[in-house]
Amino acid sequence: MEATTAASGMMTAINFLATSPTPRTFLPTTSLSSRWLSKPKKPNLLAVSAPRVNNLLSFLTHCSTKPDTNTNNETDQDSTIEHNSNSNSKSNQSNAPSSSNSDEALGASLSPSNSSSSRGLVLDLGSTNSWDSGEIGSPVVKRFLGDDEERWYMWYHGNSGENPGSDSVGLAISSNGIHWERGNGPVRTSNDVGLVMNCGKDWWAFDTLSIRPSEVAIMSSNKVRASSAVYWLYYTGYSSEKMNFLDYDSLEFNLENPERFHVGNLLNGENGLKRKINKSLPGLAISQDGRHWARIEGEHHSGALFDVGSDEDWDSLFIAAPQVVFHGNGDLRMYYHSFDVEKGEFGIGIARSRDGIKWVKLGKIMGGGIRGSFDEFGVKNACVARNKKDGKYLMAYEGVGADGSSSIGLAVSTGGLKGWRRFQDNNVLKAEVEAEDGWDNKGIGSPYLVQMDGDSDEWRLYYRGIGNGGRTGIGLAVSEGSDVRKFTRWTGFSV
Repeated sequence: MEATTAASGMMTAINFLATSPTPRTFLPTTSLSSRWLSKPKKPNLLAVSAPRVNNLLSFLTHCSTKPDTNTNNETDQDSTIEHNSNSNSKSNQSNAPSSSNSDEALGASLSPSNSSSSRGLVLDLGSTNSWDSGEIGSPVVKRFLGDDEERWYMWYHGNSGENPGSDSVGLAISSNGIHWERGNGPVRTSNDVGLVMNCGKDWWAFDTLSIRPSEVAIMSSNKVRASSAVYWLYYTGYSSEKMNFLDYDSLEFNLENPERFHVGNLLNGENGLKRKINKSLPGLAISQDGRHWARIEGEHHSGALFDVGSDEDWDSLFIAAPQVVFHGNGDLRMYYHSFDVEKGEFGIGIARSRDGIKWVKLGKIMGGGIRGSFDEFGVKNACVARNKKDGKYLMAYEGVGADGSSSIGLAVSTGGLKGWRRFQDNNVLKAEVEAEDGWDNKGIGSPYLVQMDGDSDEWRLYYRGIGNGGRTGIGLAVSEGSDVRKFTRWTGFSV
């Protein structure tokens, strides 16, 4: 009976690969590396720790089943959850969605709670003792259209006040992309929301300190329910390895990797500042339900997809924010940023892949703007989307000013590989510095673009905002129709 069930599960995985649309060609069907066989394994695999796998077909067979489906695999589904659950009984409780960011809850959570101070805010910090009560950011937003419903997923990073130096990845869901349901702890079932992925536990891994999501590629049609997709999560993994940078005094801002904003996180360095540059590299994990993830090994010995450049290269310090765009069959592009030591500025580079796992760097495609511009000291946290109307590539990015201020700009390219030009000299969205109590009056960044379908013909721009005391939140701005030269913060709800 067990052999029959296993064989049936394998056939289901094979049938899924065979019936998926064109992007299925990027699904690996062979062992990725034999090096995993000799590396130490964790004795207990937690769902939120995302076990590493070296064969995707095996992963697809044993991964928890898709949400909102009632199949003959119900017994296997239960056993999978039990296998990956924590022995702590409190952690085993279901983390069902809660509307913690409804209008009423949102208003109650802000201080002060007036509309001018919360304009555009769609996701605030989690409640006390939740996994994301200390800091949130790096929104990755996907919209799914079904026959009779609309579903939104947001993956984002967060940390708690108890462990502010270690980020994890969580999931929130919504029916409109504005009011989000979130969870306070780790997910246990395919219907839960909350914490979905922790840092790596293997001592040799590249992601033992922090992880932040950069992109979730849906390897199926974006017109079907989310439960029909295979999710590829590209993320930044941070280790405790420190990178040498001796020219701090020449900078007008505090260079950190990862960035920390909350005042309480900046107390253990000289003069109250924590100038730490941790090495970070790009990673990949795969899931069937967007909640239970399995890490996929890259070519680097640490499990990362690739390494930093040599000392002479522009990306020798770190690789961060690996955002991936599907251009066509056998053509994936990754946009990432680093800090160019020679030029003293952030820059955005590109890598290319045929299978989504093995990548070839093509070089730096954007650097700092002209003197006095909002992005004079560089560009980072790129989000690239292909315009469904004209086929051109639109990039939203975080620009760094000479004083270290952050705001959002746009660039456009015909082919997406080169020829990027700034859409205009000015930023399209900036911090509301005039709002004394504004939730994002100190800086904004980490943009994520969503092009809407139908009559609205608009773009949505999700972003991370920084307020007084370094308090963070996730906000939303919308374009004026198809005109992306200016974005306005969302004001369609009352607080």
